[in-house]
Amino acid sequence: MKKFIDAHVHVFETLQGFSGKGELRPIGNGKARWATGEIVNMIPRELGSTNFTIETCRQLLHSNHVEKAVLLQGSFYGFQNEYVVESAAKYPDMFLAAGTFDPFAKKTEDIYNRLTDNLKVKVLKFETSTGCGIMSYHTDFDVEKVFSPIAEQALRHGQTLVFDIGSPGMSSFQPEKIRTIAMRYPSLKIVVCHLLAPRLHDLDTLTASLKLLKFDNVFFDIAAVPANTQPETYPYPTGVKFIKTACTITGYRQLLWGTDVPSVLCNDSYTHLADYLEISDQFSDTELEAIYYTNALSAYPFSDRQVTA
Repeated sequence: MKKFIDAHVHVFETLQGFSGKGELRPIGNGKARWATGEIVNMIPRELGSTNFTIETCRQLLHSNHVEKAVLLQGSFYGFQNEYVVESAAKYPDMFLAAGTFDPFAKKTEDIYNRLTDNLKVKVLKFETSTGCGIMSYHTDFDVEKVFSPIAEQALRHGQTLVFDIGSPGMSSFQPEKIRTIAMRYPSLKIVVCHLLAPRLHDLDTLTASLKLLKFDNVFFDIAAVPANTQPETYPYPTGVKFIKTACTITGYRQLLWGTDVPSVLCNDSYTHLADYLEISDQFSDTELEAIYYTNALSAYPFSDRQVTA
């Protein structure tokens, strides 16, 4: 049986997102309303009404034969540092916790030090996107200038640094700045989320950006590639093409499978998000094993007790 690590999962005790659309208020049945009045589907009804707990997540992953997962964060669901860390501590053989914070907060240094020294966080994740990330509620900024000091600290403490820079066309889409950070800190492990979040017609931009970021220390999770290529549906041939392109440019060992649950499950099943690569017949067994499992062990600091042969 294949082994899986879901490299992009979210859990939240209470839905409390915020972005340039203001605060996100849960209104029941897995739906929530932004301060602008826009209503969005956040959680499939069968998985929760106003939250997606670690117990629900664990049951979902177990039922889909997922051995481990990385718990990432962002303002879409709301920062959940203590809950995420507590969740990973409750099931340490399965989950790895990522911390996050607003780099423009007045007490950034205190927050970072607590995450690192007290909560023992080994992964830091920042969504800078203009969609629902930091650049949606702050003015545009230079990703390299803002995050280089954090990258230096992360390297010193053996932390993996994760970025979601949004999609091509967004002002947050700054692969050249991630390139600068990767070159400056070649021993720092960097993960870029969503394979740079290309939409249906972004192949040329994706290709150019992947070439910019071809480094041994830069990995890409492929979570939400199917969601970002809508309205195309399962088995997502354009998404497969994007991932195959990445294999050609960066090498398959830089790619990490992930899903971005729970919101993506409002549009498709976990089974489809897991098997669309395999049924495409575009990837060898060796490539699939690496993408589904072993590459995540290289990108993320799972403990020895979490790693199985």
